[in-house]
Amino acid sequence: MAEQGEQARVLPLPQAPDAIELRHLRAFVAVAEELNFGRAASRLYLSQPALSRQIRGLERLIGCDLLSRSTHRVELTLAGESLVGRAREILAGLDDAVSTTRSVGGELTSRAAQLWKPVWERNDSDDEGHELAAAFEALLAKFDPPPEVQIRPVRAGGVPALRLAPEKPGPGAVLYLHGGGFVMGSAYGYRPLVGALSAASDTTFLVPDYALAPESPYPAALEDSVRAYLWLLDQGVEPDHVVIAGDSSGASLVLSVLVHIAEHDLPRPGGGLLLCPWVDLAYLLPQITPTDPQFLVHARMMRRSVDVYLAGQSLDDPIVNPLGHPEVLAGLPRMLIQAGTGDHLLNQAQALAERAGDQGAEVKLSLYPVATHDFHLFWPFLPEAMKALQEAGRFIRKTTT
Repeated sequence: MAEQGEQARVLPLPQAPDAIELRHLRAFVAVAEELNFGRAASRLYLSQPALSRQIRGLERLIGCDLLSRSTHRVELTLAGESLVGRAREILAGLDDAVSTTRSVGGELTSRAAQLWKPVWERNDSDDEGHELAAAFEALLAKFDPPPEVQIRPVRAGGVPALRLAPEKPGPGAVLYLHGGGFVMGSAYGYRPLVGALSAASDTTFLVPDYALAPESPYPAALEDSVRAYLWLLDQGVEPDHVVIAGDSSGASLVLSVLVHIAEHDLPRPGGGLLLCPWVDLAYLLPQITPTDPQFLVHARMMRRSVDVYLAGQSLDDPIVNPLGHPEVLAGLPRMLIQAGTGDHLLNQAQALAERAGDQGAEVKLSLYPVATHDFHLFWPFLPEAMKALQEAGRFIRKTTT
């Protein structure tokens, strides 16, 4: 018998093999959530053989099967079910720690600010818009679209456009309306962001080069966007398998298209995706100044863009001012709205979510700890942007399949 006071000896649990890496856990969680190797590989920007090797490596290191595979389906084994929740916790904790550290250090948001800087400098000049548009295109050109996404030009109802699709897209489609304050941006420039969304969702995207102001003021952009939407339906895509998406001013155009569709009894799409929406063209909400002015979308540019876009169109029109006419938000399709907590347009996303919800619309508002506006553009290096695209991809897949 042990002497009194002797400390009890506790056998330690065996440690995890040192060779298990985070890439193994990320691969396993992606397959466990998708239950499809192809979709999980697209989500992780890996080839399917590379993903399969990581899963086999993890199973070998742990010493048991985590997934049951057959020709037609993938299922979690009991061991896999036991691991998936704990693996999610490990990855979420690490991601939060890294995001917090980077946010405190300011390295990544400062990088985003430096990329925006040439655009804002052109905005402060007396240039009439061409140099500003060129600076925005130069920003977009800093990144490349995912190589696995196929890109080709099409004419969608007479509107020049780009079609972006993964190798094996699902049955639905996304109509993407790019940002740029109604005066700049292009389908070509938006290939990186839209390509990332296409890969994350395994879905075909159509990006129209809708008419820009001041050469083509309202309602030219709206009409081009509606024609592109109807063209998608003419290609055999079911309307409830279509998502209409856009960022910044493109999100405002998304709302205009959705309201127009409802008012004209056109086939209703299955969903709307709004990224960092700039939807308060009538300045109904308090104007917020960010704590760090380097992240400000300049008020001068915004007002000038609205003026040339509307070209005298009344702001009492519910199609361009749905926040002022919340009744038009009733009956809109389910929507996902994403915004950065430090974006000075955050209150617009919040107001839209609240007013649409009050009208009975199914809407989710997701916030990410990012200071810059339109943070999704920086998905190649900003982890919060990648998380947002993954969430958007899940929303699109659920709507379009």
